[in-house]
Amino acid sequence: MSEQSVFTRILLGEIPAEILVETERVFVIRDIAPQAPVHLLVIPKTPDYRDVVSLAAQAPDLLAEMVEVAGKVAAEHADGDFRLVFNTGAGAGQTVFHVHAHVLAGDLAEGSVGA
Repeated sequence: MSEQSVFTRILLGEIPAEILVETERVFVIRDIAPQAPVHLLVIPKTPDYRDVVSLAAQAPDLLAEMVEVAGKVAAEHADGDFRLVFNTGAGAGQTVFHVHAHVLAGDLAEGSVGA
């Protein structure tokens, strides 16, 4: 059995984190190393998908829900404008292999890098 991701451990209460929003299938927390004034993570509760490519192929409805929740938290925590980033693979900066979306907002320039 593979080791549980940090996100699963947060859901189980093993690692403390403030859950800002929770639905039946996803939850939202603040990133512990923010790359923008607003940097939130939208995370499926299931650990079944390693990255956004596998999620899109196997559960497009869950991906759509993540995007919908991202829009809602951006409206609540910023002005509704946001950048949505999925890192896919270690070479792209993915460090937790439990798919998650970075919601970045707050005075972002077009060429700026985030997440």
